[in-house]
Amino acid sequence: MINRRLEIMRTLDSRTKFTARQLAERFGVSLRTIQRDLDYLQQMGLPLYSEVGIHGGYRVLPNRILPPLQLTQHEALGLFLMIEYLEHIPDFPYGIIRAQLADQYYSGLPDDVRDLISRSKQHLAVLQHSSIRPAPLTTQVLGAAVEKREITFAYHSRSGKKNVQVYPLGIYYEQGYWYMPASKQGEIRLYRVDRMEQLEEGPHRIEDSLPTLAAWMKAGETRDSTEVILHFTDMGVRLAESDRLFASVLDREWRGYIPVEEFPFTAQKLLAYGPEVKVVSPRELQESVRELLEKTISQYS
Repeated sequence: MINRRLEIMRTLDSRTKFTARQLAERFGVSLRTIQRDLDYLQQMGLPLYSEVGIHGGYRVLPNRILPPLQLTQHEALGLFLMIEYLEHIPDFPYGIIRAQLADQYYSGLPDDVRDLISRSKQHLAVLQHSSIRPAPLTTQVLGAAVEKREITFAYHSRSGKKNVQVYPLGIYYEQGYWYMPASKQGEIRLYRVDRMEQLEEGPHRIEDSLPTLAAWMKAGETRDSTEVILHFTDMGVRLAESDRLFASVLDREWRGYIPVEEFPFTAQKLLAYGPEVKVVSPRELQESVRELLEKTISQYS
């Protein structure tokens, strides 16, 4: 009987609606037995929703409470240390789960396991650069991307505030900021989530033509790009090792293709290297770096 009720719970958790008769036939029991099983599952906390009528049936409510985790001691320790790491990534999607899991699940652990977790935290540190501005819309953007739904929002760009309507591919976190690649009129553009506000989901969805974030990142840059050649000093090479963009330095030289519209952003990154890097080509990127240097120097003249 216990196994049957577990199987009923898994069946209903598939998000498909079933009538009591369908469940009875599926599990080879009477309608009365199935009704007792459903009553028992509801008493145990399974959020069943029933609809009456010819098209009625049973289904599990959205955002339902899922079965508790069954972890070994090492798995529990690893889980809570991962939570400790995620505390250093601001505005992580569905981030409320961190405090909830830490409080509710942690309080139910044996005393010796809680003590081991507490002692382990004293010997682990995560030094992570945090974004200057909050990005509270990460959960909404991720949800819209999964559902392939159109979103509209106000965006603070270099040219000022503007309204944007796009289909998000997803979000990724890099060097302290959340980024959202999104499709706008068939072209993929990149937005900083912390510069977005007043987000609303639209009624339209797109299915076939929109890639996932994973597929987009695997495919690489599709915009027209210009070859960039950089020369690094030995110190510059060491600094570049922790930079995802320039990590592939070979014999103190980096070669790659960068879209022209990304030159201002690239120049900002290169300025942080100071004299440890030199732009060999193209001239447009050299000019972008030189302009930033002149603006910096002018502040002290």
